[in-house]
Amino acid sequence: MSAVHFVAVSSSAISKCPKNHHCLPGIAPLSTVARPISHSAFCGISLRIPPPKVIPRGGNSYNSRVTMMMVKPAIQFIQGTDEQTVPDVRLTKSRDGTNGVAIFSFDQPSVFDSSSELGDITGFFMIDEEGVLQSVDVSAKFVNGKPSRIEAKYVMRSPQEWDRFMRFMERYSQANGLQFVKK
Repeated sequence: MSAVHFVAVSSSAISKCPKNHHCLPGIAPLSTVARPISHSAFCGISLRIPPPKVIPRGGNSYNSRVTMMMVKPAIQFIQGTDEQTVPDVRLTKSRDGTNGVAIFSFDQPSVFDSSSELGDITGFFMIDEEGVLQSVDVSAKFVNGKPSRIEAKYVMRSPQEWDRFMRFMERYSQANGLQFVKK
């Protein structure tokens, strides 16, 4: 439970308020504490309120708890629908390490089974506990007029994007039993 603290201010501080500002009664003008903000209708002081003390419940000695949500890494073509087919992934990286490309190939992906009920493919989404990586570079291959394969390309334009992608791939490969084969 937190409490609100009120500060008493003398009337001499109120009289120092600039004429073009409307000051609230009992609040010192901002100009007595720090630089005034131009064109501001507020005229007051900054207060430092200490954070409320947390009293542990049930004999637990921890003051606070951090809850981390673990998200199973997933790939989606339609947001909200995980792709069940595990892809073949080809990675290339420039010699100087500044950029790279990942090409995902899905043979007979499950999105073809559910796209008639859920809608069209809207992109390529790689989801994990850090967030979402996405691309719109998705193409379908057809055999005898029926969809049989999807290829998605994800381009990394900086070492930070490469590192983020590799963290996703590590999580995804552990969850789906993939292994890295260098050619």
